[in-house]
Amino acid sequence: MLLFRGRETHSRSLIKGISWRVLGSIDTFLLSLLFTSSAKAAGAIAGTEVITKVLLYYFHERVWASIGWGASPAPPPPDDPAAMI
Repeated sequence: MLLFRGRETHSRSLIKGISWRVLGSIDTFLLSLLFTSSAKAAGAIAGTEVITKVLLYYFHERVWASIGWGASPAPPPPDDPAAMI
């Protein structure tokens, strides 16, 4: 599939997405608490958005991993005959 031809593994993209969402969810919880003054409402907001944003981040990373623009090319493997030229 075109979306998944990047240089990162799926598990790396997934873990990056999860760690980013933990930080983002803490931020969302604190802002929601500030605006609503309700820990229950803030928890509901932060809990709901974590699911959608992990998925969005994962696909965003996979798309960018498949785009060559602005990325340095990967060096060829040492046993590649083209590398000997």
